[in-house]
Amino acid sequence: MKNCRSFLTHSIRCGLIFMFVMPWGQLWSKNVIKIATIGPRPPALDAGTDPQVIIDKMIEFWGEKFAQVLPDRPDLIVVPEACDRPRGIPRDILSQYYHVRKNQIRDYFASIARENRCYIVYSAAREMQDNSLRNSSVLIDRDGVVAGIYDKYHPTIYEMERGIVPGGEPQIIQCDFGRVALIICFDLNFDEIRKKYIEADPDLVVFSSMYHGGLMQAYWAYSCRAFFVGAISSKPSEIRNPMGDVIATTTDYFDFAVADVNLDSRLVHLDYNWQRLRAMKEKYGRKVTITDPGFLGAVLITSEHETISIDDMIEEFQIERLDDYFVRSLEYRKKEINME
Repeated sequence: MKNCRSFLTHSIRCGLIFMFVMPWGQLWSKNVIKIATIGPRPPALDAGTDPQVIIDKMIEFWGEKFAQVLPDRPDLIVVPEACDRPRGIPRDILSQYYHVRKNQIRDYFASIARENRCYIVYSAAREMQDNSLRNSSVLIDRDGVVAGIYDKYHPTIYEMERGIVPGGEPQIIQCDFGRVALIICFDLNFDEIRKKYIEADPDLVVFSSMYHGGLMQAYWAYSCRAFFVGAISSKPSEIRNPMGDVIATTTDYFDFAVADVNLDSRLVHLDYNWQRLRAMKEKYGRKVTITDPGFLGAVLITSEHETISIDDMIEEFQIERLDDYFVRSLEYRKKEINME
């Protein structure tokens, strides 16, 4: 066991060194996507600004922000909650603005998505036919078509007092790279919606927000077993792996971050898997990465292979997935021989 642990530790360290030193482009995988998160502070405008002028200025503002990440040719761009709501505009003018805006800014985002063959999340207040409002994230696909709309499940009391209606049942949106779950701001605090998404098993959780959420971001990533991308206005906007570790972040100098994310990954516990992980690493070498965050007892295994998925590797070496191990542990505890 000691020798096995020593080998795995060496393999993990080597995998980590390779992963961070070598460019992702040299490790091709069909499930690698490039994600961009943008977290700027919205512009301030005069209270008396004409609604159409606000629209034009917001389009200009986001054109400049998109220009920062488009050279990287991202597959997905995420922006913060209320992305087209400027600072300094009173509530009555905002209402007029939303009424005049309709889908003008969403359509602009769609044109960027279509021209650059990428997905974009447009997160903003959405006026309904009955003049009520939703706080929504709209996922636009590579053709500039709306792939799905998520209405904030848990608006704040303040929002509901001002006419924001809570959304209905959340749903997973299928993209060409995987399954996406959308959440907005205050949602991050509630187990009800988190548990719904755990059951839905997304590949990626997209969080558009005005507040950061602190440790809850990592908690959501790990509990959903999913990558997590947050776009937060004027605060760190981060991309996390399913262990909750930050793999890219905005800084005090740059309000955008871009990272390659390999969705062909699974979480497994080390118990009963040491020798299996060793055998997998011996066979596939650089084509599989084992990432150990430390202290967790679980590792993230990722296929860098051109044709063999991580699920194929798991099946080949009979590696037990994290949740399967937890289920087996609970069932074993319930056996009569183990109960007081």
